[in-house]
Amino acid sequence: MAQNTNKKTSIKGLRLLAVHAHPDDEASKGAATMAKYAAAGHHVQVVTCTGGERGSILNPELQVPGLITDITATRREEMAAAAAALGISHQWMGYEDSGLPPEDSADPLPAGSFARQDLLEVATHLIKIIREFKPHVIITYDENGGYPHPDHLMVHAISMIAWDKAGDPKFAPEAGPAWVPLKLYYTHGFVKQRLEALHQYLLSEGKPSPYTSMLQYWELFAGDIMGRVTTQVECAEFFPAREAALRAHATQIDPAGPFLAVPAEVQKRLWPTEEFELAKSRVPVGLPETDLFASIVGSFGPRDIL
Repeated sequence: MAQNTNKKTSIKGLRLLAVHAHPDDEASKGAATMAKYAAAGHHVQVVTCTGGERGSILNPELQVPGLITDITATRREEMAAAAAALGISHQWMGYEDSGLPPEDSADPLPAGSFARQDLLEVATHLIKIIREFKPHVIITYDENGGYPHPDHLMVHAISMIAWDKAGDPKFAPEAGPAWVPLKLYYTHGFVKQRLEALHQYLLSEGKPSPYTSMLQYWELFAGDIMGRVTTQVECAEFFPAREAALRAHATQIDPAGPFLAVPAEVQKRLWPTEEFELAKSRVPVGLPETDLFASIVGSFGPRDIL
């Protein structure tokens, strides 16, 4: 029987693992939700697969020759600041950013980069992390990677293998004792309807909108993501933490760009939730949901989930 998914989780200490491709992805996809659960006493960890070494410097204020001499170290410092802003723990998987491939390249992915790694080996690495952290809930990207960056597509692929195999004691026993995650979500950070609400607000204020090109992309390629959403988490109280995490990634976030164009206080009123899609579940659920941990405590006693 489906559980009452609007009932608040009655136990602290549940664990949430979010798998992301690059430093800054965690700040733009589900950040306020993670901050909310961390503040409530749950254990939230982000695993970042690559160092983001090939990310362009998108902040015009930092596009000064010689200003940033070590992008790898800079992005590590930014990630640490973002994790602190959200109140979460973090670990690196240590792979090399694949970058966005040039359209005219015959060999678009750099040798040794994340998207060129052996799929099963990388998935086993993630399984080791899952077995150590023991998450009840995993957040990852959908089959399109959120957008088709090769590293995002790789994150989806390894996450699905890990979901299937982490609980199998016969698979990679060297990666630690088996652990069975209970729910897996796709994060949908760029819902078209949300972008439209922010876009219309800026226009009503007589301000330029940076959302025009994003909305055009969604119209052509993304379709109705909102139609896939199963779970909306009320987390407006933690939008300032999300904004702080975004600002921490100073090389990647343009202060005048879409992530920061509308102040957090206004976003609270216009769109107070973050959106997710329940892709896999090993517990009975009732949809729609308002809590990523919904049904877990109702289906398993506290001793069974720790």
